[in-house]
Amino acid sequence: MMRNLKIISALMDYPEAELLNAQEELTVELRDDPFLDTEQKAQLTEFIEALCARDLLDLQEEYVSLFDRGRSHSLLLFEHVHGESRDRGQAMVDLMAVYEKQGFEIGQRELPDYIPLFLEFLSLRPEQEVRQWLTEVSHILALLEARLHKRESAYAKLFEALLSLTEVSIEREELKEKVASEMRDDTPDALDKVWEEEMVRFTEGTAQNGSAQGCGDSLLNKRREELSAVQALHIQPSAQSSQSGPTGS
Repeated sequence: MMRNLKIISALMDYPEAELLNAQEELTVELRDDPFLDTEQKAQLTEFIEALCARDLLDLQEEYVSLFDRGRSHSLLLFEHVHGESRDRGQAMVDLMAVYEKQGFEIGQRELPDYIPLFLEFLSLRPEQEVRQWLTEVSHILALLEARLHKRESAYAKLFEALLSLTEVSIEREELKEKVASEMRDDTPDALDKVWEEEMVRFTEGTAQNGSAQGCGDSLLNKRREELSAVQALHIQPSAQSSQSGPTGS
């Protein structure tokens, strides 16, 4: 098992008091990790120290502003692959099936492609399987790393650490140039434009029977909720898993 993924998952999740109180535990476990090199351990240790020195409310406000407004920094994997298309729903169903096959259960309201949850699942899988999964999503991880560097966010270090566990060669300068030209999508004007576009798409496909406005408002409210908060997700072993332990795929 790669416990470092459990650490990174906790650090990437919405910050709570329990995380700040676990500084010593996280640091010790990171120090003893056999998979990360010295440089990555040093960077993550620095991240932990800086995080735990901050005021919790400030951390939470910064987290929501960074990850939960706009889509460019979304911690939902399939948002970067499928956007709002129907393919995203099928991809989540397929990922849920993987979790269930390995004996893990998540709550009905939890999204399986939330990266901290995905990492928590991987932390209990065999090393070879973990590296394969991380390699398959490395293009998303690298894009998020580049975008977080552009915002001068220390969270970029978490994605650097994940990419170091793959054998993928990342063209960071190329990615840096790509994201440099991207317009921010978390400003009030940008968010209003997204909501307006979703309203137009919805009303264009709705019969003019007087119900479009109410349904449209529901659609916009749903998207606002998605953008304003991503709940902390935790995967739990099922009863069968706790008896027999995880099995390889």
